[in-house]
Amino acid sequence: MTCVFCRIARGEVQTTAILEDDALLAFEDIDPAAPVHVLVVPRKHITSLADVQDEDRDLLGRLLLAARDVARRRGLAEDGYRIITNVGEFGGQEVFHFHLHVLGGRPLGRLLSSR
Repeated sequence: MTCVFCRIARGEVQTTAILEDDALLAFEDIDPAAPVHVLVVPRKHITSLADVQDEDRDLLGRLLLAARDVARRRGLAEDGYRIITNVGEFGGQEVFHFHLHVLGGRPLGRLLSSR
């Protein structure tokens, strides 16, 4: 499989793990959009959130808890942070392997206006 996140998860592409276990890996984004920008990636290849199956519910919980733990380790818990997943081309997804972005370290602004 040529998916870059699968290759990272298998150790074929070098990265420094911030957090990892048998189901997931967290590492720095190579093109950060904030002072802290960490990706949390399942080792299992899932194309996007749209492709998550019911049997992946425990994995999703583990990914969210890992994102929380990354935020704590990086000192974001007190001031706040953002967790994002992009779904599909129109959603801004560039790597088609489900992943969470943990962003923080500066005010991130509002994404949506209140209507």
